[in-house]
Amino acid sequence: MLTSRRFAALLAISGLGLAAAVGMPGANADPAYTVRTLHFLVHVGPTDSQACDVVGDLYQPAAASASNRVPAILTTNGFGGSKDDQAGIGAAFATRGYEVLSYSGLGFGGTDCKITLDDPDYDGKAAAQLISYLGGAPGIAFTDDTHATAAPLLDVVRHDALDHTGHAQTYDPRVGMVGGSYGGQIQFAAASVDPRLDTIVPIITWNDLSYSLDPNNTAQTTGVSTSTPGAIKLVWGLGLSAVGVLDGLENAQGDPSRLFPCPNFATFVCPALVTAGTTGFFQPSSTAALQHASVASYLSSIKIPVLLMQGEADTLFNLNEATATFKALRARGVPVKMVWQSWGHSQSTPAPGELDLSNPDPATQYETARVADWFAHYLQGSTVSTGPNFAYFRPWISYTGIATPAYATSTAFPVGTNRTFFLSGGGALASSLLALRSGSQAFLTPPFGAPSSINPFDVVSGYTGGLPQGDLPGTFAKWTSTPLAGPLDVAGSPVLTVKVQAPTAALTQGIGPAGQLVLFVKVEDVASDGTATMINGLEAPIRVPDVSKPIKVTLPGIVHQFATGHSVRVVVAGGSNNYRGGLTANLVSIASGAGQTLVLPAVG
Repeated sequence: MLTSRRFAALLAISGLGLAAAVGMPGANADPAYTVRTLHFLVHVGPTDSQACDVVGDLYQPAAASASNRVPAILTTNGFGGSKDDQAGIGAAFATRGYEVLSYSGLGFGGTDCKITLDDPDYDGKAAAQLISYLGGAPGIAFTDDTHATAAPLLDVVRHDALDHTGHAQTYDPRVGMVGGSYGGQIQFAAASVDPRLDTIVPIITWNDLSYSLDPNNTAQTTGVSTSTPGAIKLVWGLGLSAVGVLDGLENAQGDPSRLFPCPNFATFVCPALVTAGTTGFFQPSSTAALQHASVASYLSSIKIPVLLMQGEADTLFNLNEATATFKALRARGVPVKMVWQSWGHSQSTPAPGELDLSNPDPATQYETARVADWFAHYLQGSTVSTGPNFAYFRPWISYTGIATPAYATSTAFPVGTNRTFFLSGGGALASSLLALRSGSQAFLTPPFGAPSSINPFDVVSGYTGGLPQGDLPGTFAKWTSTPLAGPLDVAGSPVLTVKVQAPTAALTQGIGPAGQLVLFVKVEDVASDGTATMINGLEAPIRVPDVSKPIKVTLPGIVHQFATGHSVRVVVAGGSNNYRGGLTANLVSIASGAGQTLVLPAVG
């Protein structure tokens, strides 16, 4: 069983970014930096009326002084973690001449107040006050959690003459942020409320949290945001809730208010989870609250350079989330680059030479080098290149040493050339219109949101090995290509366009989401022995607003090679063990046709 402790560990590992211990110099050498723990009094909320104690560790380079000022880095933990998770960032970058402040986010790791899901009004404002401290502001840092003894003012961080709105501010440090997962979104929240922040490196984080937890891969309006709710993620939702509550219970003695009315979470979270668990989708008010805590709702406020890093093995925040953020920022002319790395929340071990959590080293690790160059360029003023506009890890490439050979790069995004397959009769996935045959498939979706598929469990799909997977007979349709004559390399989001017949849903969809058809789409790699594998455990839930119209399904992005002799398969299923499905049973049929297509972005 995945305990809440184990779940928290997975989240903390996944959210580390560069967080791992870096050794101090030898006993006979002068230390490269010093570390001290401080407490910060911050005021948060829409009216700044709530006081919180934030605990953090300050890493100061030995050479930093009032006459030798250095740039700063601010970092915080992934969900369920603490400031201690970021020790590697502190050590690695303090050694390289940065003042680093690692802190436990609100509701975690000894810091007061509740988890507010990286809301700009709370988490963003807290980060802004830590930025003020880095800029030398008084009355924020203390040596104790009662805030009785003020810490010395900080006078070693380089200052900027103007913030990013063109205004001069007294306490304006040269500062960037880095961190993963929950510690990634906070960077957007901080940037949205504080124009003094100079650059950010968000790793494996979300674009729209309502999509992350209640995804709908059709009816998308902007980016991954949709006009219709999707299907609730069961395992991720339960696990995240358990971790948050546990953290609140551990710290309730010092701050009992965190337990009421919703244990350790913002008040809206508990009723949102209860309702979603019953219906299978979020209500509009819950969606609005989640979007308020998402960069998708305030992208126009992000104006500083952004290096996005997203995981190919990630069923919590898939590649489509970073893609949505990247495209929106690029369209507005914001300097932005994107890396698709091998690891993520579903498999947290980086590939060799990609990132070593025990010893981040730009000379031997691709991702570490990208982050180091980014900060050198934007914080230290170096002319070093910040790398390609887009890079993605190809797990089928063999290499030794640094992972650079496994990364393909491009000046443009998206990449590749569309490879179109057609849903044909007899369950065939035809490679051309000439091979298209008539035929149809019918199946039944289960009632009450019940699962009908056994898929890799979302949270641990990368840790459990080759567990059996499959779909119950009569609850799915599938189409399989002929064995491939050569390898097919794919990098991007597959797109399925399909027209269905669902008479019951046609009658009930008018009442809203509860009456709408819910399906689950997945692309599989079928080996020559017939073994089918979901790629990184990724699938696409859809809640169809109108079954009388063609459905466009944008599946989570993948980077995958279908080997010679393997086949491509697309499956449309009625249920999934990772999600709460539709409430009503539906007979669904899908006929072959020229408009029934699967498009894969082929590269190479």
